[in-house]
Amino acid sequence: MPNEVVEQSTGGSVWQTKQVYAMAVICLVVGLAIGYLFRGSQSPAAPAQPAANAQASAPAGGMGGAAGQMPSLEQMKQMADKRAAPLLEKLKDDPKNSDLLILVGNIYKATHQFKEAAVYYGKALDVNPKNVAIRTEMASCLYYDGDVDGAINQLRQSLHYNPKDANSLFNLGMIEWQGKQDSKAAVEAWQQLLKSNPELSPERKAKVQKLMADVQMQGKS
Repeated sequence: MPNEVVEQSTGGSVWQTKQVYAMAVICLVVGLAIGYLFRGSQSPAAPAQPAANAQASAPAGGMGGAAGQMPSLEQMKQMADKRAAPLLEKLKDDPKNSDLLILVGNIYKATHQFKEAAVYYGKALDVNPKNVAIRTEMASCLYYDGDVDGAINQLRQSLHYNPKDANSLFNLGMIEWQGKQDSKAAVEAWQQLLKSNPELSPERKAKVQKLMADVQMQGKS
């Protein structure tokens, strides 16, 4: 299993398009589609997509230039701003509408505008701080934007509200491993996941157990 780590951004610099796409590919390879493994256990109140699937949402109709050409981050931001505009207009009259805030966050996340997505998820959480599913979405955005500690903090807040949440525990383990290189903390999170979620399907249990074995083997090498 590859051991690439998503590096943190520094000095507020904006990632280049190739870095963002490479990041998404890495996340798919190592299984870090944030929340993806346990997406089925998530509350229906959170319609957000897995972040690692965001490349599938690339704009069509010429935004990326020639057919098949990868759009730039600026082009993707323009698309996101256009799609979000009518929702933002509605938010002027109803700024605490968490559903609208989440929808705007989803738009920005799907187009790799992770910092903007985190802002709107954060506003939705100001209205409803106990929405664990959206907090895990915010954590994924912070992680992809390079804020590893911020992502871990959000996941720990999720676990404060729901200590058994499978998404939060799985993602915490992945970020501890890939973002902090802390294999011990990663394994502890996954052990807690398995202990507190005995109803997980055999397939999902097997995936977590394999990750644990891989991490422990890596630590011995």
